[in-house]
Amino acid sequence: MERVIDLDQAAVLISEWAARWLAASLTVGQVTWMDSTSPWPQQLETDRALVCDPVSIGVLIDGPGEAGLSVVLFRGGWADVDYFDGIDDGGPIAAFDITSAAIFGTQLDQWVRRAFGDLGKSSRSVH
Repeated sequence: MERVIDLDQAAVLISEWAARWLAASLTVGQVTWMDSTSPWPQQLETDRALVCDPVSIGVLIDGPGEAGLSVVLFRGGWADVDYFDGIDDGGPIAAFDITSAAIFGTQLDQWVRRAFGDLGKSSRSVH
């Protein structure tokens, strides 16, 4: 798989956003890593040091009620994104043509707002 996105940079963005999400009473799971060199079935790791050649990272974010967001970003430039707003809206969100960690950060903020509503003014800007 082509390396379009630096997954380490994307993981830093998730960590930076996590403080804001936690302050808004969301629960943020640990970032998970999948190694392309692992034998099938590939295991998810939470320790980056155990992953030689990351192919994807993922994070689960939970909110009030049953609201939730699942994001798995692939180094090839797309993500598997599913959400449920806790009321009556949810499902997959198309996430293609992600060409940088910064673009991923911008889209991640949009996905969080779609699942959990506006969390207030952004506390950081994405470069």
